[in-house]
Amino acid sequence: MDLWESVRTALVALMAHRLRTILAVLGIVIGVGVMSSLLAIGRGQQELITARVRGLGTNLLFVRPGFQMQQGVRGAVGTAPTLTYDDAIAIQQEVPSVVAVAPEWGTNGQVIAGGQNVNTRLQGVTPEYFEVRNLRLNGGSFITEGDMNSRATVAVLGANAAQNLFSGADPLDQTLRVRVGSQTLALRVVGVMAPIGGTGQGSLDENVFVPLTTILARVAAQRAARGVPNVNTINVEVENQKLLPQAMEAIDQLLRQRHRVAEPDFVITSQQDILATLTTISDSETILMSSIAAISLLVGGIGIMNIMLVSVTERTREIGIRKALGARRRNILQQFLVEALVVSIAGGLLGVMLGVGLARLASGHTFGGRLMYTIITPESVLLAFLVSAVIGIFFGIYPAMRASRLNPVDALRYE
Repeated sequence: MDLWESVRTALVALMAHRLRTILAVLGIVIGVGVMSSLLAIGRGQQELITARVRGLGTNLLFVRPGFQMQQGVRGAVGTAPTLTYDDAIAIQQEVPSVVAVAPEWGTNGQVIAGGQNVNTRLQGVTPEYFEVRNLRLNGGSFITEGDMNSRATVAVLGANAAQNLFSGADPLDQTLRVRVGSQTLALRVVGVMAPIGGTGQGSLDENVFVPLTTILARVAAQRAARGVPNVNTINVEVENQKLLPQAMEAIDQLLRQRHRVAEPDFVITSQQDILATLTTISDSETILMSSIAAISLLVGGIGIMNIMLVSVTERTREIGIRKALGARRRNILQQFLVEALVVSIAGGLLGVMLGVGLARLASGHTFGGRLMYTIITPESVLLAFLVSAVIGIFFGIYPAMRASRLNPVDALRYE
């Protein structure tokens, strides 16, 4: 019996018990559909993360304070007041490969405009921050050197902050009231940022930007031991990506000398480090979700094995007749293995179509505060299809071998 004859015979046998076959196929459809859609979502989220991180520049370094000990307990990175505004100036002046430096100091505050009251992040920045973080404006202007020198009470709103505070109205030249602890600032809006992307308090779209000198003089009470204002982060733009290791080493040596420490009381990370960390997290999430889909496929495979064992039992006399007429063990093995493959491949095809449809439906929508972006690749589709075929072979081999080993005399006597 050739392959195509085996396929035709398999289809006739499967259609004789349609409901049973449909239920077995359904298990594979769900598993493959979930797997292919999750692979598309995982690939899309990776590309989205990569695009957003690289959109801020691939030649950036971030210098943050180290940790401090409180009552014998180690705090988180960034809790030690070790970085100063003067450190940022020194990095700009003494590290040759550095193009621009943008120190910042931020804190959470209550922002009031008209009838709107929003808790968000107040970020003190310098004019260089706009270039270093690769930002764009929707209107107005960013912080200027004049604002820095005069400690001006002006603000630039992130895209989401402008929408939340003014509900689509023009915020330029409007006044905000900002409360941070016991301090209250009245700020005039001079600019609105273009959307950057991301959600939650970690997104720059939620922030209110003010001149760094203003926030250090009016809000930031913390000072270094030498009486110089502290900063939360020093953003450093390096001339090109190849010079990042050299720049990291130079900044490390410079700050150790300035802080007079043997071990660094600061942490230097690059944009590539952040990208690698986020990619690892995204990969872990994809693997976890795919494992859940694999359980569904396992259940579907057990369903295939179940219907094939039932089929072997029901067709015992048929197997005996075929063997009596000269069919060999490999012919019987091939026949039942083909039936299992037909079920799994049919489920795989339908599952891939379901997964692609779900992925396209989810793309561009927000779930749980996260924007879903999906990428469907031929590799992921082929992988999902191959998995379904392997499931058919793996779970079909035992019933097929059981059928091929039946004794023809016993099979003919079976009622």
